[in-house]
Amino acid sequence: MPRRLISTGSPFEKTAGYSRAVIDGDFAFVAGTTGYDYTTMVIPADITSQARNCFGNIEAALKEGGFAMADIVRATYYITDIADADAFFAVCGEVFGEIRPATTLLVVAGLYKPEMKIEIEVTAKRRTA
Repeated sequence: MPRRLISTGSPFEKTAGYSRAVIDGDFAFVAGTTGYDYTTMVIPADITSQARNCFGNIEAALKEGGFAMADIVRATYYITDIADADAFFAVCGEVFGEIRPATTLLVVAGLYKPEMKIEIEVTAKRRTA
């Protein structure tokens, strides 16, 4: 199976030279995804809404590549304010409650734009059973 690139259609993907996701065999690698609503190119102010948008964008990329959220085996979270962690974890619990991938949370000084509170990247492996 050849490598396949998944795009959201965001002009930033071409400008920055990356894909939303890369499908390679039974693996999907989803790039760091922020909380933008790609239909409006607006990012909400709160961490909860941003996190939900992140997961929605990740799910859309995975689905386009033939994967499901249940295929996620690894997630890395980057947040800019530790005070937002509990609200973020509540969303994670909703999304990953039964999936329970291996995860890492990093608190960082900032992301690409100051309104960005979170970025999430995931790796998925297609289930074969």
